[in-house]
Amino acid sequence: MRQGDRLTRPSSRKKHDAALAAAEVQFLATGFESVTMDSIAKESGVSKQTLYSYFGSKQELFLALVTEKTRVTSRSVLSSVPRVTDAGTARDEVRDLLVAQLAAVMNPEVLALRRLVIGEAVRFPELARALYENGPRVAIASLATVIGDLADLGLVRIAGPDAASDTDRAATQLNWLVMGDPINRAMLLGDDAIPTPAQLRAHADAALDMFFGAYGA
Repeated sequence: MRQGDRLTRPSSRKKHDAALAAAEVQFLATGFESVTMDSIAKESGVSKQTLYSYFGSKQELFLALVTEKTRVTSRSVLSSVPRVTDAGTARDEVRDLLVAQLAAVMNPEVLALRRLVIGEAVRFPELARALYENGPRVAIASLATVIGDLADLGLVRIAGPDAASDTDRAATQLNWLVMGDPINRAMLLGDDAIPTPAQLRAHADAALDMFFGAYGA
């Protein structure tokens, strides 16, 4: 039976989630190396044999944790593809989306996992890839959709021979304007450097000033 088939059973899903929860606590507390499948089994109450049947190895368990945690964080903001249809409220809607995305990333647990992934990226590049594809790449794709809506409303001008590529580039630039400095500070200086909600909002507004200054129609 495949793992996906097993996890349709409530008891199996409960054990799977318990293993991920225990793994998250231990990995974030002590790092990747010191954690063992034995210690995860003990804390989660899931047998080591069951752990191996679900994940195959500690590395695969870590990858599953990174993938699931990043997907959950993305879904907390982007449960559906955002669309902007009213020119009068467009900027406020975009700002609220940017603030929500930034606030989700500023979660201390998400930051701690991000630090851990970066520390293991040389040995396990698939971890960083999973974080990027399920986190920043999803956020950029959503912003590309929003920027396409802004262009349709006549609020921005995306000039270039390849509209899709140029829109994606504009989304990447906006994403970095918003995420770059707060993430760098929080990643390097610790949780005390996480901005307040008011600071997040002011930062997103300043980023939009620059974005519309460059792309405004």
